Amino acid sequence: MTPPTQGYRRLALATVVATFVLVVVGGFVRVSDSGLGCGPKGSGFHGWPFCNGDVVPGVDLNSAIEYTHRAVAGLVTILILGLAVQAWRRYRDNRRIVWGTTGAFLLVVSQAVLGGATVEEGLDETLVAAHLGLAMLLLGVLIFVWQQTRPAPQATASGPRLLSVVTAAFVFATIVAGGYMAGTQNYGRPDYRLGDGAHHACGKEFPTCNGDFMPVGKSRLVDIHLTHRAFMYLATLLILGLVAVLLRRRPSEAAVRSAKLLLALLAVQLVLGALNVWLDEYEGLIVAHLAVGTLLWATSVGLALQLFRAVAPATVRPRAEAVPA
Repeated sequence: MTPPTQGYRRLALATVVATFVLVVVGGFVRVSDSGLGCGPKGSGFHGWPFCNGDVVPGVDLNSAIEYTHRAVAGLVTILILGLAVQAWRRYRDNRRIVWGTTGAFLLVVSQAVLGGATVEEGLDETLVAAHLGLAMLLLGVLIFVWQQTRPAPQATASGPRLLSVVTAAFVFATIVAGGYMAGTQNYGRPDYRLGDGAHHACGKEFPTCNGDFMPVGKSRLVDIHLTHRAFMYLATLLILGLVAVLLRRRPSEAAVRSAKLLLALLAVQLVLGALNVWLDEYEGLIVAHLAVGTLLWATSVGLALQLFRAVAPATVRPRAEAVPA
């Protein structure tokens, strides 16, 4: 099997970083009311892939912000295409890299089409959540590709593989539920008003909600908000359990480092989530919450992949001493 070059590893890592930046820029597009900066609902090709009918937008700030997101998406697409082409040409014997990069390219194309549909439908909350979820899946696949370019970590004990996968799944569900909740805020839509949406359905209460802990069934917006919280609570318990097991078993140094990072990111994310409820709408807090949540997802995925790739050191048999004749 042809080992990936250092340049290919760097390209894979650069693609992961660029995809993270794309997610953060997408969050900024939302909170800056720029989601429809290139055209209103029903604009057709006039609004996507063109921007108000132009290839390059004018001086309008919202159009420039939305177009920046599209430009970064274009860069990510080119990077992924480069990874896939090199994989098929130079590393065809490494099926994981070949199919990983191919899958990433199909995902980024699907993400572009879904982004266009999101604009065409006026930032429908279901499409907003799907767009965010697909971005997380793309980031996860790219982390998989990057890890395949590196040597497998050496394990000294078995790791909780199933628990790591379940934990990552609930982190993903929490992010998608948060994306759906954010989609109800009507950012960027003509009918946007401060205080609308599920984000404010519990008032400024956390961990309580309107005087209760989980008052499910009060209203649609309350239920949307509480769904995000429910996934968050479950993901928090799973992360704490996963970290505890890893710190006790210590399957590898890489896994221990990732577990500590996961715990630190969880603490920061919980604080940011609480501040987003307790305080008024601050764009910086919202984007930071998305950024740290994305890092939490990336770390949980990376940790699960580490545990599946970790190999025990090869047992070396002692050489038999020669018996003198």
